[in-house]
Amino acid sequence: MSKNKLVSPVLKWVGGKRQLLPSIKLMLPKRITSYCEPFVGGGAVLFDLQPKKAIVNDINIDLIHVYTVIRDDVDALIEILETYPNEESFYYELRNIDRDKSKYDRLSDIEKAARVIFLNKTCYNGLYRVNNAGEFNSPFGKYKNPNIVNAPVLKAVSNYFNSAEITFSSNDFALSLEQVRRGTFVYLDPPYDPISDTSSFTGYSKGGFSREQQIKLRECCDMLNERGVKFMLSNSSTEFIREQYSDYNITTVQAKRAINSVASKRGDVDEVIITNYE
Repeated sequence: MSKNKLVSPVLKWVGGKRQLLPSIKLMLPKRITSYCEPFVGGGAVLFDLQPKKAIVNDINIDLIHVYTVIRDDVDALIEILETYPNEESFYYELRNIDRDKSKYDRLSDIEKAARVIFLNKTCYNGLYRVNNAGEFNSPFGKYKNPNIVNAPVLKAVSNYFNSAEITFSSNDFALSLEQVRRGTFVYLDPPYDPISDTSSFTGYSKGGFSREQQIKLRECCDMLNERGVKFMLSNSSTEFIREQYSDYNITTVQAKRAINSVASKRGDVDEVIITNYE
């Protein structure tokens, strides 16, 4: 299966890996036939690799739902998105549907996916964020011409999903890693360990991602290593993360962070890429 250059992220996502792809690709194993990504997010690495067989997981069930609708009903999804106006009143009407569970439950699967894409493309700074009740709470972005419907990319992603053997799930990351066996390459891009008390962003799902979760993830990596499974992990370059993964190969890279509600906090930051192979 040849790669299609149109296959690329359909959503803006906090911590997206598009601009880190050159560094990541330099450190990938030479041959990847089976792939697992437990924190897929915007899917930049998945869409660049386009593996023939993949386990794709994210705890954000709305995100995984978008991907399954793109796979199964992309034409209907595009048709609905083309009717959505870039208007503030419509934005808040659509955003606030999840405050009324019975109203939200009456949406079709395609309408739910279209809602996520529309809000993502038109919300402030592309910040997918939910509150503790799981309600989307980013404000309207007031963009003049947001690219709400990128039909060629949506169709290319749908074609890829249908031509490859991909298993979608929305489970705890540990569950998705339990089924991984030797011969599968695992890329891990968890919510990052905060570099300061005010920098943490885990609002892509209710509940967040604590240091206890970071430790649990490192323990999963240890188990992958014991089973002979190759993995790569991205995270912030904090002392805590470096200590957790001191037994593995740690490479520092510069990443440009464009999604932050505070403009002065956007820019180059140190991140680490960790591998259990040379």
